Amino acid sequence: MQDPDSLTAELATVLAEKTGGTVEIGELRRLTAGATKGTWAFDAMTGGKTEPLILQISRPRILTESHDGTTDPQADLPLLSGSEDAAIQQAADQAGIAVPHVRFILALDRGRSLGVITDFVPGESLGRAIVTTPALSAARQVFARQCGQNLAKLHAIDPATLPFLKALGPADQVQIYRRIYESFDHPQPALELGLCWSEDHLPERSVTCVVHGDFRNGNMIVNDAGIGAILDWEIAHLGDPMEDLGWLCVNTWRFGGSAPVGGVGRREELFGAYEQAGGRLVDPDHVRFWEGFGCIKWAIICMMKGQAYRRGGGLARGLDLEAAAIGRRTEEPLHDFLNLAYPGD
Repeated sequence: MQDPDSLTAELATVLAEKTGGTVEIGELRRLTAGATKGTWAFDAMTGGKTEPLILQISRPRILTESHDGTTDPQADLPLLSGSEDAAIQQAADQAGIAVPHVRFILALDRGRSLGVITDFVPGESLGRAIVTTPALSAARQVFARQCGQNLAKLHAIDPATLPFLKALGPADQVQIYRRIYESFDHPQPALELGLCWSEDHLPERSVTCVVHGDFRNGNMIVNDAGIGAILDWEIAHLGDPMEDLGWLCVNTWRFGGSAPVGGVGRREELFGAYEQAGGRLVDPDHVRFWEGFGCIKWAIICMMKGQAYRRGGGLARGLDLEAAAIGRRTEEPLHDFLNLAYPGD
């Protein structure tokens, strides 16, 4: 990835080409360096006006070979390209969903990387801070309702307008994550139990719509008015709308809060707002499947991160210690699953 000085110069050049005027870049600073995208904040100064903006630079997916040398089953998971990510954000923006407005799509680093520039949305994005910060108490009161309203709008988007989205129903996902788990050749009885439970509790019927795929506290910007922006659209796909509601309620994304919806809201608030905003009727047992399987999915994702660090040489391959730390958290969502699926046992 480019250093700040060279990135500053390149941004000034490509933005000048896009806008037809001289652009100065100031206060460029990295916010995150995730596995699939690097995020930078900066100020664009042109014509005496200064605007805070966000740059996200897409990265190629890194896959590791399975223990038996076969194709990595992680390749079956959804992962949008930078241009596809921008396209679904634009569709969400047009649908009235809280999302950063996309300004420009840029070819960076001599065309080897794709950058998306969006408006800067003020607020808090750390899940634990959203749950505990006193200044966000009013936002917490409306959080579940606003989640339901935004999801209803998302699930109403015409899938035909986003033809690049991969279709992944409930059975597809359980099968994919089972293959990923088995590829590590690291048996865990609780994980096997969770996968069997998921296979036995597949929804009898589900419709297909546009799904965010990672809709949760921690992937949103929250400010005084509530949800200011929904982030991290790179694993959006076509699937069961109840997936987004169930994932939002997984205990991991409560960040220590006692309430099931992101640690701050009630399921009844979420479901009611979703239905009132035009979403489908919610069957709590259907959502419970996705909440239970969500625990198993997150446990396997923890394994994915830890195994990638261990097998890939860790820091030698640019994998930071956070990946190793997350890899050690597999037991937490498994404990959550057991409490959900077998309460009182």
